Amino acid sequence: MQPLTPGGLPLLAIGILGTRGIPNRYGGFEECAEQLAVRLVQKGHRVSVYNPHGHEFRGDAWRGVTIIRRWAPETRLGTIGQFAYDLACLNDARRRGFDVLLQLGYTSSSVWHRRWPEACRNVVNMDGMEWTRAKYHPLVRRFLKHAERLAAMHADALVADSPGIQRHLAETYQRQAHYIPYGSAVLDAGDEGVPSTYDVSPFAYHVAVARLEPENHIELIIQGCLESGTDKPLLVVGSTSNSYGRSVVARYGRYPQIRFVGPIYDRPRLDSLRFYSHLYFHGHSAGGTNPSLLDAMGCRALIVAHDNPFNRAVLENDGLYFDDLRSLVAAIRGSASKRERGDAIERNVERIRAVFNWDLVTEQYEAVFRQAINRTRDHR
Repeated sequence: MQPLTPGGLPLLAIGILGTRGIPNRYGGFEECAEQLAVRLVQKGHRVSVYNPHGHEFRGDAWRGVTIIRRWAPETRLGTIGQFAYDLACLNDARRRGFDVLLQLGYTSSSVWHRRWPEACRNVVNMDGMEWTRAKYHPLVRRFLKHAERLAAMHADALVADSPGIQRHLAETYQRQAHYIPYGSAVLDAGDEGVPSTYDVSPFAYHVAVARLEPENHIELIIQGCLESGTDKPLLVVGSTSNSYGRSVVARYGRYPQIRFVGPIYDRPRLDSLRFYSHLYFHGHSAGGTNPSLLDAMGCRALIVAHDNPFNRAVLENDGLYFDDLRSLVAAIRGSASKRERGDAIERNVERIRAVFNWDLVTEQYEAVFRQAINRTRDHR
């Protein structure tokens, strides 16, 4: 007899693929996989997460989650290696007896839709309209649009992390996606000693956390800080190892108030930098609900965000917005103190508690899994 939850519902065997593995050492999808997997295990489900063979965690289980390692030749083959890794994971999943396979993203897995396990339900988080990203060559963007279509047409259930993506999927593919955002946590106090390790004082610096890519507007944020005449240095947190990052450092590394501090994977340290910042810049313009924006909200940061529907859907009116250099300079010069902006910050915190929290997100995913199992595959 299949084991049941205390409420009498069957426990599920769930696989999660499409990330660079857990515990998270990379980004938003990895954090989502980690948070979901641990909470689903706590609910009694049997959860497996696929990790690339090079992930630094070498155990077979982590906090009750089974770790399945598969060869990931990305370091040797570049982007093609991602496709090989996803295919290896899918071939393995066909033998695992999962009830549900959650695929986080579609870029390198939807082309293998004929290898998706047929004995389970395939649920796809549709990520953030990857084909809109400026960093990609037009031919790559055309392929990404095709990959999005394959995922939208062949998945048993779709998840959209923002209402904007949900509308796009409905209008473009006539598929109704389930809106499930990411989660975060509320930080009530940071480590006041962390800013000093970067030679700044609490509330006397700005911070931007992002991969250095054109659509994240890091260069515009730097220009805005320089043009505004702010006396507070800007800490740019993120890897500068790609070609775009190196070019930005070459142009602005000579300015003493612009400090490239590299990536920070220590979450308490990064959260403390957010907590004690005067302004937190969020320049992301592509995609849906961005986890780093939620994290900044939970850290009680005063946020200056790129003005687009995705960011406004999360932040609403409780932040400052920019879409060009002029509006960015005006936001920096006109920004109030944390105390004066306290009401907006507290509303952001309450939004994290009420909407963008991982316990609620897990319950929503669990409901989607059960609904997918109980419905037929008429869309196919």
